[in-house]
Amino acid sequence: MKYSGTAHVVGANIDTDAIIPARFLVTTDHEELGRNCFEGLEPGWVKRVHKGDILVAGANFGCGSSREHAPIAILGAGIPVVVAHSFARIFYRNAFNMGLTLLEAGDAVQGIHDGDRLEVDATLGVIRNLTQQTEIICVPVPKFMQDILGKGGLVEYVRERMAKDQRAR
Repeated sequence: MKYSGTAHVVGANIDTDAIIPARFLVTTDHEELGRNCFEGLEPGWVKRVHKGDILVAGANFGCGSSREHAPIAILGAGIPVVVAHSFARIFYRNAFNMGLTLLEAGDAVQGIHDGDRLEVDATLGVIRNLTQQTEIICVPVPKFMQDILGKGGLVEYVRERMAKDQRAR
């Protein structure tokens, strides 16, 4: 699970309403939600994002409500991975369930600046900042979570497991 892209840095305590405001919750369409990602933080923010870019955040990213729309909006914006100081617990679980990769890097995220080029290896827990020529080591994504992410989220993972179980009978 390797990613490469430009860093888009947001602050600490970014809640789910900033990620995707309630007025956009009339759909679960990834692309539609993605077009409105971070409209609650900075209107037009998503226009700077290119597919594959990497979101970098401060502490407690994803706090607030438990809306699953938030990780869907991030994915819909073309961002496959978020590196943060830390994540709100419910957001953390929802993100993996929806297929969004997360890595907690603690205080080391402070060394990443908006526009830095990053390479992320979630399997090894390594974040390389090509711009700053630094490396951050963090806890890698566990194998069972990698399996869920590899299927695009929990629903597809379970669907495939159930189909396998049915064929085995």
